[in-house]
Amino acid sequence: MASRKSPFFNTATTLGKIVAFFGVSALCGVLAAGMLIPAASVAGSSAAIGMDFFDALPAELKQEPLSQPSKVVAKDGTQLATFYAENRTPVPIDKISKDMQNAIVSIEDERFYQHNGVDLRGIARAAAHNLTSSSQQGASTLTQQYVNNVLINAAFLKGADKSDITYSGTKNMADKLREAKLAISVEKEFTKKQILQGYLNLVLFSGTTYGVEAAAERYFSVHAKDLNIPQSAMLAGMVQRPNTFDPLKNPELTLKRRNTVLAAMLKTKSITQAEYDKAVKTDLGLNTKTLKSGCVAAASANYFCDYVAHLILKDPAYGKTKADRENLLYRGGLTIKTTLDPRLQKEAEKETPKIIPANDSSNMGAAIVTVEPGTGNILAMAQNKKYGADPKDKSYTTYNFSVGRDMGGTNGFQGGSTMKPYTAIAWLEDGRKMSDVVDAGDRSYGSTSFHWKTSCSPKGYVRVDHEGKGYAPKNFSKGFYKRMTVDYGLYWSINSATAKEASQLDLCKIADVTKRVGLLDASTGKPMSGLNPSFILGSQPITPLAQATAFATFANKGEYCENRALESVTDAAGNSYKVPGISCEQVIEPSVIDSLNGTLKRIAGTRVAKGSISQPIGGKTGTNNGASSTWFVGYTTGMATAAWTGRFDGNAAIFNVPINGQRYDNPDSSTFASPLWMNYMKDVIDYYPAESLGKAKSSSGSGDSTSGDGSTDNNGDNGDNGQ
Repeated sequence: MASRKSPFFNTATTLGKIVAFFGVSALCGVLAAGMLIPAASVAGSSAAIGMDFFDALPAELKQEPLSQPSKVVAKDGTQLATFYAENRTPVPIDKISKDMQNAIVSIEDERFYQHNGVDLRGIARAAAHNLTSSSQQGASTLTQQYVNNVLINAAFLKGADKSDITYSGTKNMADKLREAKLAISVEKEFTKKQILQGYLNLVLFSGTTYGVEAAAERYFSVHAKDLNIPQSAMLAGMVQRPNTFDPLKNPELTLKRRNTVLAAMLKTKSITQAEYDKAVKTDLGLNTKTLKSGCVAAASANYFCDYVAHLILKDPAYGKTKADRENLLYRGGLTIKTTLDPRLQKEAEKETPKIIPANDSSNMGAAIVTVEPGTGNILAMAQNKKYGADPKDKSYTTYNFSVGRDMGGTNGFQGGSTMKPYTAIAWLEDGRKMSDVVDAGDRSYGSTSFHWKTSCSPKGYVRVDHEGKGYAPKNFSKGFYKRMTVDYGLYWSINSATAKEASQLDLCKIADVTKRVGLLDASTGKPMSGLNPSFILGSQPITPLAQATAFATFANKGEYCENRALESVTDAAGNSYKVPGISCEQVIEPSVIDSLNGTLKRIAGTRVAKGSISQPIGGKTGTNNGASSTWFVGYTTGMATAAWTGRFDGNAAIFNVPINGQRYDNPDSSTFASPLWMNYMKDVIDYYPAESLGKAKSSSGSGDSTSGDGSTDNNGDNGDNGQ
């Protein structure tokens, strides 16, 4: 609508200045009366707040984007969660019922269509009432209320402290004059329909429910366009005192207020006598629907949601400070599209509590996380525990087992024998073969006599002492202290074999392999140092997400891809935020991976799947001391999945502990982790077609394959020695 230019409103003209001066003086007077300011101070106020002050007031209302909820969606667009400080869904005026429009005008500003933003008649009436009555009456027009709501919204979006925001009831004379001048400006710039639309989308109805669309859905489970007369009257009545006229807290007061609105609608002739008589006899007719904010309210993928929230709140791309980033997440109307595949997520959430129930007396955790080789995309992230905090119910936790503490998780879990492939890689990179024979009969590496090569240390070597015995890794089964091929030692997960290989290598180069595939010490967030040989058998804590991402490198011919969870982030205005793209790097030669996969394929296909999965798979088992952390990390060329079970509240052994109704004398990865992986994978493996995992260019051999039964992980003392 074109601006309505008039010399009576244009303070740039002489006539306008004269009219404005007397108008301001008069306005100060009625405002003072309305605010019950002593008459003696009115003259002083109008002198102090004169033409210079009025000219200095802003004449244009700066419109900030409406505070809107942000939503997290899966890769297929399925909504996972909503974050909001103000639950609001803006709608155009033609999507708001005429009854609702009439109700709000009738009760809040019956002269809305006659005034120009400030209703002097209404102010005078309110002033007279307030001076002669013990009750108070307001006179702000809908336009002034709209201005006030816009200013509050802008303050919140800018991160202003609540104590610095001017609300109704706390305004002084200057606040009232500023609001009046801005209201006049708004009326010159916008149509009445536009102002009414803006008001109905901004105004608070109760709690965190803002705007008529959200209110209609909250209390009646309908859209704003479908609100009828009594529903409209109830909502219109709430805006005066949202906490008081809340139908869930004060139904009787709310009903009385609704009927007051119906009477106002009858007075303004927006409803007939018959419509009034019918409406006033109805009850409130609530049909409530709750939209909770945050990850705790998500129907699924709560822990993935929590991970995504951490990504947003830690990234300066979304604001300079954490407060700025929180403001954007809860008010910016972001659409956060993620990499999550709901098909995989559904199965992961089904299987994790099956293997160990959330309320199991053992209080053990179980987790599944799946990463896509070639992209690093996180496809699924689930665990057996319910998301939330309830100190009386062990079914709940807010710890995300799949990630580190800085992302809402724990300090990680000992990796056990899932760490052994990294020594094998270093062995192959040193020009050796999987068919090479090592003497796995050595049971100890003396504290004074043996030097572990460490090129990254000042001396170039370290000596390890553990209770005067040096480093003495043990095997679970006695029959494996003998000569064997590297392939055989890895296949049967023989500790003494891996230790012998490492003794002939540079520990720092083994640690470098873990660094290249993104595997960090979860307790420090730093790369593994390699200055203690115990890390080769899994003594260092790692996260399931990091291990799944690392093993995805084995599925991707040695190309490591940083894991990612965000596909795109846009705000309510359509602005896009930069998200990490696919970032991959060749970190291990394909020929090395081919040789490694020759062994890991047989571990997964023969020992774990036992031929029940037709697609090419690879993987490695892992169990720490006491079986407080058990793993199977398996992969195809389409997906890499870490399945973990164990304790997240310490490292107490689980031998003979009742778990899911059964006691286990010698639990290991085959007890929980491998079945968890299998039960999950059999339902999802076809979603991401798998190709060949390659073929070793030279024979890897199998060594003395007649020794041992391979029934356990054989990693026994996974790192107790040398610590």
